[in-house]
Amino acid sequence: MAKTEKINYSTPSGFPEFLPGEKRLEVYLMDTIRKVFESYGFTPIETPAVERLDVLQAKGNQGDNIIYGLSPILPPNRQAEKDKAGGSGSDGGSEAGSEARGLKFDQTVPLAAYIARHLNELTFPFARYQMDNVFRGERAKDGRFRQFRQCDIDVVGRKELSLLYDAQMPAIISEIFAAVNIGDFLIRINNRKILTGFFQVAGIEESQIKTCIGIIDNLEKIGEVKVKKELEKEGVIPEQAQEVINFINIKGTDDEILEKLKSISEKVSNAEQLSLGIAELETVIAGVRNLGIPQNRFCIDLSIARGLNYYTGTVYETSLIGHEALGSICSGGRYEELVGTFLGEKMPGVGISIGLTRLMSRLLKAGILSELSPTPTQVMVVNMQADLMPIYLQVSQQLRKAGINVVTAFEQKQLGKQFQQAEKQGIPLCLIIGKDEATAQKAALKDLRSREQIEVEWENLVEEIQKRLG
Repeated sequence: MAKTEKINYSTPSGFPEFLPGEKRLEVYLMDTIRKVFESYGFTPIETPAVERLDVLQAKGNQGDNIIYGLSPILPPNRQAEKDKAGGSGSDGGSEAGSEARGLKFDQTVPLAAYIARHLNELTFPFARYQMDNVFRGERAKDGRFRQFRQCDIDVVGRKELSLLYDAQMPAIISEIFAAVNIGDFLIRINNRKILTGFFQVAGIEESQIKTCIGIIDNLEKIGEVKVKKELEKEGVIPEQAQEVINFINIKGTDDEILEKLKSISEKVSNAEQLSLGIAELETVIAGVRNLGIPQNRFCIDLSIARGLNYYTGTVYETSLIGHEALGSICSGGRYEELVGTFLGEKMPGVGISIGLTRLMSRLLKAGILSELSPTPTQVMVVNMQADLMPIYLQVSQQLRKAGINVVTAFEQKQLGKQFQQAEKQGIPLCLIIGKDEATAQKAALKDLRSREQIEVEWENLVEEIQKRLG
């Protein structure tokens, strides 16, 4: 036999591949998140992994994200079709094939295109969730991936959208993280109009404001001293830079912060934007309270900026208390122009995103979450002798119909080895039926966790197993 060339079959850097226990944890988290999303009326959609590049890059949507482009790779015997296939993909015709395409880097830009494509088929406000994979050509490192799953929700309106949708977002975040039981967390809330308005009041040039907000967004990463230096590099005079630092450091209860903000806005001129942001934030905080979110789970934080320029109003970041180094575990905000990009009309929206792959990776490494057992199986029906297989199959089906996850051992091995196999996969219970048990219509039920083994009549099997599974 001819020696074959060795192929590197390792996964490409930045593209995760889960073992069964990790994948089961991801599915559990997705199910938990989905249940909360749907309880608030969000409906699922899925957009293609591939979008046209002019969609992904429309009006600066790309930001700093590196897009993966697509090109067809033809087999050696089909090179003559290269021109027809098109340099960046093909959907059937040579003209269409010449249009460049790329993998989506987030869910929000594809949502805008989705709404434009289906405008007359949707009801507004349109509330949707997505749990798709997205792709970014960033440098792969610990906790950072080139392919990762995002769990997003957005509500989009036509012309206007109630601020109570903004208030719902912290309620949804709170329910999700309480359900997965990862510890105490804090949802920090601000409004970009407050920051924009304060910069205006402070006399900072309009052309500098977006850049300055991006600098503020890096406060936790680089600290106050560097933030001040970066502001000064942008032409903000030292006195103004210190005013900004003092402003974002306003502390107190939510009511105290709102009163301090109102006091500032009342004492200065040119405060229309600042006053509007304060009023919106006050409405959102009142809505969060009315939704019954515990006070220790949310607060106003004037340093929260969300560096993406498409955010125009409410913004959120969520941190895990005691594990702040993990960064934001859920973030988002309100935007006015993004979704209407392709339609030329105002379509305000508000949404949040959980980067599930990144989050799960970080929580596993920190020991906050543990992977699940490699299999969902709850009971193994062991194989004592081949001629009893009809009974094993019948009993297995009886248990499945009762909602119990069962695997039947088709290969006959020593009993100890079958127990070892079950333990290795995290299967808690083994059902043993030999010749004597079959004659008496009984079974031995072995609990591999406690090592206890009891005898159970067939008619009581379901009840006993369900009791032990809790």
